[in-house]
Amino acid sequence: MTAAQADLQIDRPRVADGAALWRLARDSRVLDLNSSYSYLLWCRDFAATSAVARDEHGEPFGFVTGYLRPDRPDTLLIWQVAVDEAYRGRRVAAAMLDALFARVAAGRPSVHTVETTIAPDNSASQRLFTSFAERHGARLEREVLFDAGLFPDGPHEPEVLYRIGPLTSATGSPPPAP
Repeated sequence: MTAAQADLQIDRPRVADGAALWRLARDSRVLDLNSSYSYLLWCRDFAATSAVARDEHGEPFGFVTGYLRPDRPDTLLIWQVAVDEAYRGRRVAAAMLDALFARVAAGRPSVHTVETTIAPDNSASQRLFTSFAERHGARLEREVLFDAGLFPDGPHEPEVLYRIGPLTSATGSPPPAP
């Protein structure tokens, strides 16, 4: 962790952060923008599996939203990651992802897999999740989860599932070798 990352304030989102998260997603010009209402609900219902990075005034400048998969409660699915343009290039997204996984795994030791979906043209997210797997010595598997033809709202690239694991401790350490 760099000195800049050590100074990051990363914690759970609050309902009052919902509007800021919506703006960050909108201003990313990359993420699929959900309704502002959905970000408010996310900050209420999925705060335990999400994270925000705050500036010195406590305002969010980055977020990671996630949830535990209902059919695979050992898996933290990361929904969206966004960092304000002024803070990019400082490994904020990596620090938020590491902190979120550590927090979730500390509270639920059974969580040992991280999943996300990434469009083929999103090289920043591909680097983020590939480097997460490398930092934690975990296997990374990729497969198309949703083909482009499944999306009813016009042209959409396929969504590729990234499955990272096993991660078995709050620090993301891999399991001991047999």
